[in-house]
Amino acid sequence: MTEAKTEETCKMATPQKEHEWLTALGGDWTFETECSMGPDHPPMKSSGKETVRSIGGLWIVGEGEGPMPDGEIGTTIISLGYDPAKKRYLGTWIGSMMTHMWIYNGEMDASEKMLTLSAEGPSFTDPTKTAMYQDIIEIKDNNHRILRSQYQGDDGEWTHFMTAHYKRKV
Repeated sequence: MTEAKTEETCKMATPQKEHEWLTALGGDWTFETECSMGPDHPPMKSSGKETVRSIGGLWIVGEGEGPMPDGEIGTTIISLGYDPAKKRYLGTWIGSMMTHMWIYNGEMDASEKMLTLSAEGPSFTDPTKTAMYQDIIEIKDNNHRILRSQYQGDDGEWTHFMTAHYKRKV
């Protein structure tokens, strides 16, 4: 590697407006979730908390926790950043209730209020297959955001299965 290339590679990245959007998610939040458990089951409701922090103004990491259906406390960790070269939001999501790591690839809508994160994961209908999923983060205001989750069926249609309302602790 040339000396000029080494210097370029070692330069500190400068946060851009896309990174600022992510860092605005920082802070302590409570959430209430409603999740569909299937057509023959009532929706499951739960609540919890999440703390989101910035890493260098370029990435965010959020750690959440809340009760699972069996009464145990589930923990989740999300990481999100923006890659200016790819013009894409990238990240991961892991949870104490599963062994799959979700790899996000996303984009912002024109209003800059909704970030759609796509990922591939285990199918709801056939555990031997994978399916496409989307987590959509919508900013309502500085103290309220919504997370909606949906999966793509074999027919190509998207099915909504979870909504979480996050309120900033004040």
